[in-house]
Parts: sequence; C-alpha cells; structure tokens
Amino acid sequence: MTNTAPTTPAEQPTGYDTQAVEAWIRQHVTGLTPPLTWIRLQGGHSNLTYRLRDAQGREAVIRRPPMGELLPMAHDMAREWSVISALAGTAVPVPPALGFCDDPSVTGARFYVMGLIDGRPLYTADDTKRLVPEAQRTRLAHSFIDVLADLHSVDPDTVGLGSLGKRDSYVARQLKTWYRSWMASIGPAQYDDPRAHELQRFFLDNLPDQGPIRVVHGDYGLHNTLIGPDCTVAAVVDWEISTLGDPLADAAYALTAWPDPNDSLPLKPDSATSVPGFPTRSELARRYAERTGRDLSRLDYYIGFNRWKTAAIIHGVYARYMEGKKSAEGVDLDGLRKRIADSLMLAQEAVARL
Repeated sequence: MTNTAPTTPAEQPTGYDTQAVEAWIRQHVTGLTPPLTWIRLQGGHSNLTYRLRDAQGREAVIRRPPMGELLPMAHDMAREWSVISALAGTAVPVPPALGFCDDPSVTGARFYVMGLIDGRPLYTADDTKRLVPEAQRTRLAHSFIDVLADLHSVDPDTVGLGSLGKRDSYVARQLKTWYRSWMASIGPAQYDDPRAHELQRFFLDNLPDQGPIRVVHGDYGLHNTLIGPDCTVAAVVDWEISTLGDPLADAAYALTAWPDPNDSLPLKPDSATSVPGFPTRSELARRYAERTGRDLSRLDYYIGFNRWKTAAIIHGVYARYMEGKKSAEGVDLDGLRKRIADSLMLAQEAVARL
C-alpha cells in the first residue's frame, strides 16, 4: 500500500489510459498479469495513486503525477523510482520497485509500479488511536527515528545516488529559496513580519558546517511512512522531493512533529503524535544521536531553521489565497496567518536555546 486505505474500484482511473498502461505492465512488470482492477488510493499529495489487483489476487501500486501543468521539479516520479530502487538493498524499508515507464506517450506522464506494503500512514490523532495501541507507541516512535538514522547512514555514492542533488550547502540553498519566496509573497499577502528577516540573517550568519552529504527525504513524517501491523515502519514513501543535503536538517524537520515540553505551543490536538504514549522530541533526538554518532549540540539551529521555513511556505500559500490564485472558500485565512506568526515565534524560541 502506498498512502492510505483503498476506497472503491475505479470506473475509469483518472490520468491513466488503462489499456495502454496494462499493455506496458504485461511487457515490463513481472508477477502482475492484466487485466487489472484499479482502486484509487487517497493521500500521497495530489499524485494519482492506485492499487492494482490481477485475477490471481496479486497486488501492486501505480503512481503518476497529477493532471495539468506542473512546476519543473514537482511530482518527480523518476526521482522517486531511482531512490526506492537504490535503497532496496539497504536497511531503509522501501516498497519493491517493480517497473518505471519513462515514456509519457503511454499515458500522458511518467509513472512507476511498486510492490504493495501491508501498512498505513498516520495523518491524525484518530489514525494513531485506531492503528497503534498506547502500549506500542514508544515502539513506533523508536522505529520511526531508527529508520531515519539508517537513511542518514547510507553513503549515497555507494548506492548510486551520488547525483541525486547538489553537494554545496543544503541549508544555505534552502535559506535562499524560501527567503526569495517570502519576499515575493509580501505584496500579494499584504503581510510581512520583521522576524522573518531577522531570522534569515541569523541563520546565514551562523551557518553550520554541513558534514558528510546524505540522502535527505525532505518530508519525513508519519504521513509518509507505512506503519505495519507490528507498529513499526514497514516502508518509507513519497520521495519526490528527496535530494542530497545535511542530514541534521532532515532530522530536525522530522523531530518538529513530536511533542516536547520546551515548546510554548503544544502540538495541534488532531496531529498524529498528539496522543499519549509517545516519547518526547528530546528523547528521540538522543536516540538518533546514539544511532548515528552525530553531534546534536546545534540541533536547535536546525529546529529553528525548519520553523522559519514552515512560516515561509505557509506565507506563500496565504499569498496565493489573498491574491485570488486559489479559492479561499472554506479556508481559515486568519488561522493561516496565525500559523505563520506561530512558526516564527517557535523559530525564535529554538535559536534562543542555542
């Protein structure tokens, strides 16, 4: 499975020429024999993801980008395919890579087929309550951070991922990208905050040495992991923004989703990690440090950087709503604006702890 439970069989799968795709699968994918039943899977951002089942009951998952014009690096199926293929022989659990179609003429976009995993992502507190008993939540948290540590222990050059991204400062590149986004969004959003500029200067002036390059997932969280029946991570999915970079930035991003008494704002009550039974962020950070041998004395720099980056991302979304580029019907614009301010406040608190 890739991102959530299936719904119902699809009458006509969106974005797929089923006849052409099934002909391609017959020729290129071993162990899956068309004709196939197509079942839409929700989640996975806006990528069009379906569960496939053949007449013998064998199952797989197919994934392609959404319809319409895409940003140049968005929804990169080739990247996802290359990562899960390369990591298959490592300690990082990924779905089996079964086949990649690099010919957009087959169905209008590149797509790939991967093995079905017995697992579910956790998006909300209700998901956690339903799927992970309280007595198993520490086990889940430890598995979650151990898998990330295992990813950050892989030398990308040894598994064929040495060209996945640039090798210069990941954080510096991100600071440039998201500060540019903030500046471009000020006018449309009709909103600026001096803390965004002060923090950007602080992060640039105190940029840490990157250390050894590693594969960074970019969006590692319980929403992008499949949790198996044993309450451990059965597979990591959604690698479309993965690249080479600073593993501590990736780790800090993942850790911000976990509870910690040092934060002045609690987690959102509906978040997957807001329920009782989970260890704190600090405990998970110590476990990551022990497993990787990395020095986490400047972890709060990376926590602050990720809080600032979150503010910039939400600021850009808010600007598109305010500009009318996205329909704001039913959207809590005041809530979005508060999330920007809250993220900047949490960023300030993190750097103050350094």
